[in-house]
Amino acid sequence: MDRIAIDRRADILGLIDIQPTFMPGGELAVPDGDAVVAVANRLLADRFDHAFATQDWHPAGHHSFASAHPGRAPFETIRLAYGDQTLWPDHGVQGSPGAALHPALDQAKIELVVRKGFRPAIDSYSAFFENDRTTATGLAGYLKERGFRRIFFAGLATDFCVAYSAEDAVRAGFAAVVVEDACRGIGMPAEGGGTTIDAARRRLKALGVRFVTTAALG
Repeated sequence: MDRIAIDRRADILGLIDIQPTFMPGGELAVPDGDAVVAVANRLLADRFDHAFATQDWHPAGHHSFASAHPGRAPFETIRLAYGDQTLWPDHGVQGSPGAALHPALDQAKIELVVRKGFRPAIDSYSAFFENDRTTATGLAGYLKERGFRRIFFAGLATDFCVAYSAEDAVRAGFAAVVVEDACRGIGMPAEGGGTTIDAARRRLKALGVRFVTTAALG
């Protein structure tokens, strides 16, 4: 695999939803999700001078929760005003321990925290847009004003919030790189076969997103 030289002025590490709610024992656990903390900390210590983080930050009763729809179960899909919505277990509830950034995550270089999904009627996977695809978080403008040109992504989950964030980064004009060993995915069955992780990789590679491991970062 080709090595990628880190430009410490123009590159930034995006830490996506590294929260206990998505880790073993959490409300919406990603398999092996807690493993990303140590890898992210190594990247912060050795490779990057700048980072931002995102947090799922849902009010109780959020419209993406299955519990908000009587008779519905987690992981069913319903149609909302902005399109298809997967229903999730209650997770990332504002002020809960699970919604905090993981306590072992080194936050010294995190310069901005983007809280997403706080609007009761709109879910949010991407660091850049809510799921209606028109409500912006303001992250793109912030990063451009700071002079960043390339975003490296780590966190949870590869096939949802990491993937949507990387996709929107490209569409906003940034180069995007997914650090695979710093991410973990849910891996739900996907239409057409395979898993949602496979589908996300295909979609992102078609957009020019690169997939690397930490060993390739110089």
